[in-house]
Amino acid sequence: MGAESVNVDGANVADNVDGAVAGIAAVDLNGSAKTEIVDGVGSGSEDEEDAGEAGDNSSEPKKKKKKKRSKKKKSGAAPSNGAGGAGGPAVQTEPPTVGLSRFFLDKVYPEGEICEYKDENNFRTTNEEKRYLDRMNYDALNDLRKAAEAHRKVREYARKYIKPGLTMIEIAETIENASRALSEGDGLEAGVGFPTGLSLNHVAAHYTPNGGDKTVLQYDDVMKVDFGVHVNGRIIDSAFTVAFDPKYDRLLEAVKDATNTGIREAGIDVRLCDIGAAIQEVMESYEVEIDGKSFQVKSIRNLNGHNINQYQIHGSKSVPIVKGGDQTRMEEGETFAIETFGSTGKGYVRSDGECSHYARNADAGHVPLRLNKAKTLLHSIEKHFGTLPFCRRYLDRIGEDKHILALKNLVQAGVVEEYPPLVDIKGCKTAQFEHTIVLRPNVKEVVSRGDDF
Repeated sequence: MGAESVNVDGANVADNVDGAVAGIAAVDLNGSAKTEIVDGVGSGSEDEEDAGEAGDNSSEPKKKKKKKRSKKKKSGAAPSNGAGGAGGPAVQTEPPTVGLSRFFLDKVYPEGEICEYKDENNFRTTNEEKRYLDRMNYDALNDLRKAAEAHRKVREYARKYIKPGLTMIEIAETIENASRALSEGDGLEAGVGFPTGLSLNHVAAHYTPNGGDKTVLQYDDVMKVDFGVHVNGRIIDSAFTVAFDPKYDRLLEAVKDATNTGIREAGIDVRLCDIGAAIQEVMESYEVEIDGKSFQVKSIRNLNGHNINQYQIHGSKSVPIVKGGDQTRMEEGETFAIETFGSTGKGYVRSDGECSHYARNADAGHVPLRLNKAKTLLHSIEKHFGTLPFCRRYLDRIGEDKHILALKNLVQAGVVEEYPPLVDIKGCKTAQFEHTIVLRPNVKEVVSRGDDF
């Protein structure tokens, strides 16, 4: 989600929450739904019928009765929902509305990009103990892979759909509705992982339109599309940047290269500060020319990647995108969002603008609330979102109208955290690319990797 921001207005938004996704198993994706033959033969055999005919004294020959057999039937064949012929193969719609289980009848979802560990960790690939630990956590990884497949399909459509002239609300709701449909959920069992970030130009992260927002996408805009999908709380956090004018291509190239560098350097026992140094070196090796002016692309130094826990988008670890800082090491079984932000401005963000992103504070214990509306709103938040981030549009969607005062009360009480937009200097352009990786015991998997990036 947007990024984890460090030292913005003196606060670190990371929450220290246990429950990191464990490393998990690779699966054989070549299996298909089994075919079983249903035997429709009647209870009487041919010999019994022939014997009955032989006992008939009539001189007129008897015609043997033909027995009908039922047709072969595929087990698990999906019923028709208008997206395919009755009982036939599913066909995806545009925008996507057909759930993934219609396409993966065995409930086994595609693995991401598999990367073997290097140097002192290369023994893990064939080590039987590590492979066993990997298999033990298969279900959690399969949930993550389903979320990743949904993310790939949604962003594939979004890249074709997004164009100048659309409003931010139209873009956000199209992405979110497709995410719910493909993941086959709308709440804590599956659905959106966090509000769709559509941060424009100098706004680097944490902007999604509130109800009534009239902002329209323009040809000259650079928009970060940062959205998440979850299945059973296993969250895919992945982002890309949209720009229509080719003059921004070099900026996008720099940030994509930096993100891939971070992914390549990440691994078990790797120090987080070393990843940041490698990212910064690549990012700031790029220069871009925009409207006759040259800019060195800068890593936004107070934005970071982060580890992801179940139902918790920001864990306790931050992945910097500049050198120096945290010497904590990545560990086996952890899930990370590797995201980088490049800017033609100062390379430093601050909070500014109307807040739209919120999340229940997982570390907040029981807090007495005086306002009855705040108590009711908190109950709705816990029921529909738990500790997953949400936005004001989501509260409108579940019927919580006139919630602004109650939401402010929850923030002041420390029960809910707010995440306002993070901005660089006006007039600059910022870009973002992000993938989710899992440090499995035997291999590193870039779960959200797709053909696009």
